[in-house]
Amino acid sequence: MTITEALAELKTIEKRIASKQQFVREYAFRIETLKDPFEKDGGSEKKILEEMQAISDLETRAVALRRAIQSANEQTVVSLGGSDMTIADWLVWRREVAPSRERFLFEIRQRLLASRDAVRKQNVNWGSNTPSEKPIDIVVNVDESQLSKDLENIKDILGQLDGQLSLKNATVMVEI
Repeated sequence: MTITEALAELKTIEKRIASKQQFVREYAFRIETLKDPFEKDGGSEKKILEEMQAISDLETRAVALRRAIQSANEQTVVSLGGSDMTIADWLVWRREVAPSRERFLFEIRQRLLASRDAVRKQNVNWGSNTPSEKPIDIVVNVDESQLSKDLENIKDILGQLDGQLSLKNATVMVEI
């Protein structure tokens, strides 16, 4: 089965577990004087035990599916933005590295723009200053062109990664 099929099965398993858990909650006990609704099937106690076993089996299947997906992700290499990493690594990068890096670079750019704007406002009155005073300027210690490229590169990689994940999920086989 493909990763996509495994992921779809996981969603189905999750719904089935929730349904079985609801059943157990509803029939876990009853008032003694009420008739057992599962008397013909061996009784509520037997039915509850069957459902609990089914939940356990589904949970075991979910773990096996997740393990197989993880294994496939650890073995499948994807090249993006000049970097080769496994899908597992790309997923960690997308979740933990990219948001922080993107926010960091964006904040640097925003601070540069805000500083320039503040200096521009300060220099509006420059003509009224004494002749010995110079207009205020800022010194930028980062390559702004590279900063823009880095921000754009992160967005490109994230977009490409989504496409690659869809492609790989549809084509990479998992064994369970």
